[in-house]
Amino acid sequence: MTEPANDAVRLLARVRQGDKEALAQLLSRNQERLIRMVRFRLDPRLGKRVDENDVLQEIYLSAHKRLQHFEGDSLQSFFIWLRLIAGQTLVDIHRQQVGAQVRAAGRERSIDGLFHPNATSTSVAFLLAADRTSPSQAAIRAEMSFQIEQAMESMDPIDREVLALRHFEELRNGEVAEALGIAEKAASIRYVRALGRLKRILAGLSDFSAGDRGKDDGQLHAEGSANR
Repeated sequence: MTEPANDAVRLLARVRQGDKEALAQLLSRNQERLIRMVRFRLDPRLGKRVDENDVLQEIYLSAHKRLQHFEGDSLQSFFIWLRLIAGQTLVDIHRQQVGAQVRAAGRERSIDGLFHPNATSTSVAFLLAADRTSPSQAAIRAEMSFQIEQAMESMDPIDREVLALRHFEELRNGEVAEALGIAEKAASIRYVRALGRLKRILAGLSDFSAGDRGKDDGQLHAEGSANR
């Protein structure tokens, strides 16, 4: 085990003893990954109203309050625990910012194991549409996002979540399995299946040119391979 890894294990041991400073250090080491999750899960309408650093601070405060509930014995388990708290924090922020309107529309982002109706489909659709259109093309972006979201609703909810965790949040397969409470082999099989389904969805959309589809396939394959 390398020295940085040894140091992280020592920090984890201190966290399990309730050490506030060790918690802050480990959260800092996971900051980039948590921000990636926040950017993916945060309702697009709140992007300009919610500061990422404020969200991280809320995650830290919540984690500190719940330290006694952390029972994991690995750095992976610690990250999954942090991610769960981050998800709960985002739901609270959504409720505070837009309240019943968001809940009634079923647009809250999902937390591990809690699949709100359109959560992951909405996030994926928004990011893919935004990647292919400029802010000035609002009508095109909205239509493309709607088409992708509708198509993705035909996927198994867990398959959608595996796809989101692996491709968009860039979790490793073992982390996905632990987050969703499924076997690693099952997580891997579901990811391959979901990835193929996403490629077929994109291929069926007229707004994705043949050249763009080829680029997407290569990017999806490369990122999926890197995360295995």
